[in-house]
Amino acid sequence: MGTSVTLSLAKIDYNTAAARILSCGTLQKQATQTNMTLEQLKYPIGQFESPANITKDILSQWIADISSFPTRLQNEVNHLTDEQLDTQYRPEGWTIRQVIHHCADSHMNSLTRFKLALTEDQPTIKPYYEERWAELLDSKNMPIAPSIKMLEGIHERWSILLNNLTEEQYERIFIHPEHGKTFRIDENIGVYAWHGNHHLAHITETKKRNNWK
Repeated sequence: MGTSVTLSLAKIDYNTAAARILSCGTLQKQATQTNMTLEQLKYPIGQFESPANITKDILSQWIADISSFPTRLQNEVNHLTDEQLDTQYRPEGWTIRQVIHHCADSHMNSLTRFKLALTEDQPTIKPYYEERWAELLDSKNMPIAPSIKMLEGIHERWSILLNNLTEEQYERIFIHPEHGKTFRIDENIGVYAWHGNHHLAHITETKKRNNWK
């Protein structure tokens, strides 16, 4: 899940800047009204915590979450207007549109990392600057349909792969240079089950605060 580096790569015109200021003010007011802290807005389901013992039941639930994510996401966003999609989920945060495109980018990278770990001996994966990716035109302005399609294909293949791994394959690892540590495949399944639920909660909580159906 790439390096977090805040860097705006796109010029923002006056109207966009003004809209963002108004959006931030609205979000701050909403957060105060609901007694939500910035940390709660960032992590509505909390941060990922790996269990001491990853059982088969836990793995099955994680894989089920990964498998169902595209459908659950689509159900929450397919009726949103462009104005709603361009609403930030927290002050200084991404818009819902950017969150959706980020999920496609992130899960595309994650599937590649899984495949590297399954086919190479403790590979060192390549991080990416997710904040910079989110500022590219395809993440900021494009319709969400292409990313929904990407997620459907990625998750269908991902789910088949994860449901057919051996015990030895679940224990295979890759090295993440950003964190300077190794990650097992079974633990990383949990990370990405959480990742999907985490960003889905950004969307559902934004809808609740704005009384969107």
